[in-house]
Amino acid sequence: MAKVTFDVERCKGCGLCVTACPKKILTLAKEKINAKGYHPAEVTDSNACIGCAFCATMCPDTVITVEK
Repeated sequence: MAKVTFDVERCKGCGLCVTACPKKILTLAKEKINAKGYHPAEVTDSNACIGCAFCATMCPDTVITVEK
């Protein structure tokens, strides 16, 4: 099982990781807002993650870390 972590304070909520995820388990948080005023990305089902790291590759701000 892979572990995906986000640097929530650096995330600008662009959504590129959400569209890149083949398992569709990423979303922009509806109830969380970071210090910059953005809704950061989050994992909805960590058990479904396959560790492909497409999300981390697509992130322009390198806020995503994927560990296998």
